[in-house]
Amino acid sequence: MPIEIPQTQKAVIFETNGGPLNYTDIPVPQIKSNEILVNIKYSGVCHSDLHAWKGDWQIPYKLPLVGGHEGAGVVVGVGENVQGWAIGDLAGVKLINSTCLNCEHCQQSNETSCATKTLNGINMDGTFQQYCATDAIQAAKLPADIDLKSVGPILCAGITVYKGLKSSDAKPGQWVAISGAAGGLGSLAIQYAKALGLRVVGIDGGAEKGEFVKSLGAEAYVDFTTSKDIAKDIIAVTNGGAHAALNVASSEQAIQKSVEYVRQSGTVILIALPPNAKLTVDVLSTVVKQITIRGSYVGTKWDTTEAIDFFHRGLIKCPIKVVGMAEVERVFKEMEEGKILGRYVLDTSK
Repeated sequence: MPIEIPQTQKAVIFETNGGPLNYTDIPVPQIKSNEILVNIKYSGVCHSDLHAWKGDWQIPYKLPLVGGHEGAGVVVGVGENVQGWAIGDLAGVKLINSTCLNCEHCQQSNETSCATKTLNGINMDGTFQQYCATDAIQAAKLPADIDLKSVGPILCAGITVYKGLKSSDAKPGQWVAISGAAGGLGSLAIQYAKALGLRVVGIDGGAEKGEFVKSLGAEAYVDFTTSKDIAKDIIAVTNGGAHAALNVASSEQAIQKSVEYVRQSGTVILIALPPNAKLTVDVLSTVVKQITIRGSYVGTKWDTTEAIDFFHRGLIKCPIKVVGMAEVERVFKEMEEGKILGRYVLDTSK
């Protein structure tokens, strides 16, 4: 029996970077032949959504823009050229909307490096709406019994930190230091690290956050608000320095410090994107210590499949707070103030 799709829907849209976040009615998108239409039930709110709204990055945005790229919902429309999807399937709408499929990166299953990729919530309308059109190839197929309320953040934050941990080359039993450990990415990074057999030292500010990260599996916690020397403390805890540093805090200072506390042959993974941030390294010590500094950007289709599987098997719990779409501005404000433990998720029905 065909699903009745309305002509209009509720969404959060802004017309200029930093402008009003309008909770209003907009048309339901018409899908192209290569797309599926997903009735978004829940959408995570990522720090990247805040950056996109403010226009922090020097990239072309689609304006007006519906933000969001962590959507989970039900397929209600399938384009005529789409294979492998059916009405009623559960789907995830993530950051990457589409790629060219033909460049050397796409052909080598490294589509995150495709120069012509399109991005939901950046140059394509994203998931802060009740119905979202997305390319069928890049959409994530979700198990029929998955928790839609909690899986949204896995589709960006989870995939991103999972890929970052894989890129660090850290091995079971080795130490990974995670900056911003109590935040949306950090709270998931701790759990993925534990699932991969890594030992975790979390870095964040405040005693409450320390208790939170330890409850997720971190063996140690360094409070940057009380530590006199973060690098020295981490080196002491890890008996020589972290084998890998995962930078998910939107802080240039935290990124700079991570180069100091990785051990010989350690790897610094850059994920968070503080606006206009720079990383300065001492060439002599970097060479002598043989440190690797590597950028890690979201994840491939296969990274997505693996990250979702960890969640589906119950190895990853996503600490969430559910609010209505009209509360996006308040969520952004709490993000800027560093008050969020875990992740906010929007219920699109509210």
